[in-house]
Amino acid sequence: MRPVIPPPNAPLPIEKKKRYVPVLAKFWLSHLFAFLWLCFSFYISLPWLTSLAEIVSFPLAFLIIGGLAYVPGYLNAFLLLSLLLDKQPAFKNEHPTDEVTVLIAAYNEEDKIYQTLRYLDRQDYYGKIKAIVINNGSVDQTAAEVERAMKDFSITIELLHEENPGKFNALNLGLTTVTTPYVITLDADTLLHPSSVRYLVARMKSSPEEVAAVAGSVLVKNGRENLWTKLQEWDYFLGIASIKRLQGLYQGTLVAQGAYSLYKTDRLKAVGGWPDAIGEDIVLTWRLLQKNWKVYFEPLAVSFTEVPTSLRHFVRQRARWARGMIEGLNEIKPWKQPQIYVKYLTGVNMAMPYLDFAYTFFWIPGLILAFFGYFWIVGPMTLLVLPLTILSYSILYIYQRKYVFKPLNLRIRRNKLGLIFFILGYQMIMSPVSVYGYIQETFRFQRKWK
Repeated sequence: MRPVIPPPNAPLPIEKKKRYVPVLAKFWLSHLFAFLWLCFSFYISLPWLTSLAEIVSFPLAFLIIGGLAYVPGYLNAFLLLSLLLDKQPAFKNEHPTDEVTVLIAAYNEEDKIYQTLRYLDRQDYYGKIKAIVINNGSVDQTAAEVERAMKDFSITIELLHEENPGKFNALNLGLTTVTTPYVITLDADTLLHPSSVRYLVARMKSSPEEVAAVAGSVLVKNGRENLWTKLQEWDYFLGIASIKRLQGLYQGTLVAQGAYSLYKTDRLKAVGGWPDAIGEDIVLTWRLLQKNWKVYFEPLAVSFTEVPTSLRHFVRQRARWARGMIEGLNEIKPWKQPQIYVKYLTGVNMAMPYLDFAYTFFWIPGLILAFFGYFWIVGPMTLLVLPLTILSYSILYIYQRKYVFKPLNLRIRRNKLGLIFFILGYQMIMSPVSVYGYIQETFRFQRKWK
């Protein structure tokens, strides 16, 4: 049953005006707070820095502590205050009626594509939705399942075939047939909340003209499968969501992810569609930003995706993400981005290899040494990074529960074990995997879509 919603032109309730803090002011206030935290952390770490310098020399000690405490502390402090200052603008119209096209690239998705289309068919969106499924050389019954959906569902569904392998080839073929002003990309294993398309288009319609794309919110649908998926459930719910909110606040969401995002069709075609890259959605987004266009994030446009259920598949996915980031940095340097916010956000990505390297080759060995009583690297001082992380996650948890899950009639699953392992041990897996991805891109390892 479709939910009862007001007509498209129904007026929104009048809200009491609140003091508006300009985005630029939020940006510099957050940097000021982060700088003060950096000064404080440097002051209290002097004994640690001195003792470690006696063992490895001062430059190396500063490099180690910088990668483990100074830079992460600065970034966490910036994130924390930004989240506190963030206030999502109200929608001008929650019920737009613009026609949209949904592109779904599918490779061997016979067990998922029908359900994905069924959830798309159940959207509470008044505008016309057309789904274009691009079968990218599948050797199973993906095409047959799409044809079955054509008969069963009310939305318009078109099936195309692209034999050249690569998600970018499939999406670009679909783009050539798009005639609507807006186009959405959706992964073949991703399910949409009934109001997801409505909120995604509403955010675009409520945004300035220079906004070229809006990234949707992606959460985990198979989080109960095992401990591995439980860990990733918190990563999507807290880790990735916090970064998306930060980037969205500063109008430069760095990845309008292919799993679920909305684009203006003319802007998409203006940059040539999706590039031949392992991180095609990352490079595409950075090309849009380089045109001095903006990319927003809409937390209420919720989708649910399947995450890897094994370490092997997780390593493939996250290494691919790391490679995509390096591809973006190689093509478009941060200082070539026209907007100050995007210069900073992409500049942070330049620091990520250093942070992942430091965590992999300094913190993990330091933790092992600590178990034998040698607190040269990992000791009481390193624990001071945790309070900011926990505080920022707590703020986001409250926000997600109150302003996202409650309006959408969703419940947060109880996953205490996954949360504990996520906070205490997830980075010990993520950093080495990212380093592996950087190595893959440096030595041009073979690309794999899945």
